[in-house]
Amino acid sequence: MEQAGCVVVGGGPAGMVLGLLLARAGVKVVVLEKHGDFLRDFRGDTVHPSTIRLIDELGLGEGFRQLPQSRLDRVALPVPGAEPVTLGDFKMLKPPYNYVAMMPQWDFLNFLATEAAAEPTFTLLMEHEATGLEFDGGRVTGVRYRKGGGSQNGGGVLRAGLVVAADGRKSVLRRAAGLRPREFPVPFDTWWFKLPRRASEEGVVAGVVPAFGDREAMIALTRTDYYQMGYVRAKGDDARIRAEGIERFRERIARLRPDLADRVDAIRSLDDLHWLDVRLDRLRRWYVDGFLCIGDAAHAMSPVGGVGINLAIQDAVATAALLVPDLRRGKVPVKSLAAVERRRRMPTVVMQTVQRVMHRAVFVPLFSGRTPAVQPVAGFIVRHAPVVRRALPRLIAFGPRPEHAPGFARR
Repeated sequence: MEQAGCVVVGGGPAGMVLGLLLARAGVKVVVLEKHGDFLRDFRGDTVHPSTIRLIDELGLGEGFRQLPQSRLDRVALPVPGAEPVTLGDFKMLKPPYNYVAMMPQWDFLNFLATEAAAEPTFTLLMEHEATGLEFDGGRVTGVRYRKGGGSQNGGGVLRAGLVVAADGRKSVLRRAAGLRPREFPVPFDTWWFKLPRRASEEGVVAGVVPAFGDREAMIALTRTDYYQMGYVRAKGDDARIRAEGIERFRERIARLRPDLADRVDAIRSLDDLHWLDVRLDRLRRWYVDGFLCIGDAAHAMSPVGGVGINLAIQDAVATAALLVPDLRRGKVPVKSLAAVERRRRMPTVVMQTVQRVMHRAVFVPLFSGRTPAVQPVAGFIVRHAPVVRRALPRLIAFGPRPEHAPGFARR
């Protein structure tokens, strides 16, 4: 059996950041990623100022800024029949952390993997899927895994002083550890797809354009050469959408965005729709002896605000900062795992509460055939403009408790 100081399951942003930080501390860390590459469409691709600052603190800012990306300089609240109300104008923040970087997630993950690979104690195992946990008494002591890609060696066990689950909202390992989340109702799901964007078209790259219809909505995220479209409808409607067929879906998109009606044929079939089963949940406890959940494995986030990736990365930073001393000694006590949860629970609760308010104000009325209750929210923002204009951009950009790179990881 192989042995590591820490095994991180999941090669997403949180898992890769944690692996990099631990390796820079000299901890022998292995990251398991079940896929053979990072090339998957419609993963979150917002990199908020909190993460950009972290990248700079790690000495990686120059390389990061050379990656293909566009900049989003504000977040707006969509108001049916009126102009959106700006929630956060990032240009009010101090440069260089006054924008959200929009980039394909696979570019970001490849960048992190390359930097981590320079550390002698870092190992990334692609096509290694975690299937369960190993226990010794009541303590987690390792991960069972299987290999993909036609490997002759079908799998094995990787022992570790600590196992961290960063394997997302459908985490296999949190179930294996007996951890169950508290679930919050979510009124909608999202269907992602792409439409071509012509070079002659105006519009700010990284802009966000909302559209509302009868019990449906859509957002368009402007990319350099395409629009990333998110069609939003009541939870549980996936089977109905697919039963209606592709022509009916194209009609819906053309009605919501008449200016894009001339290209809906680019949606070739229903296979081009990527259904996101939106969830909002939070573990009552994030750990057991020898095991910790972070990111979506600990708290699945709604796509509202695009904060999930950055909240997960902040979890990773706090995990490294708090646990490296114990990992260097060879054993992480339960009280240290509890300290990670205590530090990260408050920002998680705050951001999930904001998302739940937005769900109730916008989406519940929309799918009930009523006018979304965003006008009162917009009115509040206008009445309290000076306070809101100062507070909201920073909350969205950095979160309630932003983390800094620990000293051992800085270059």
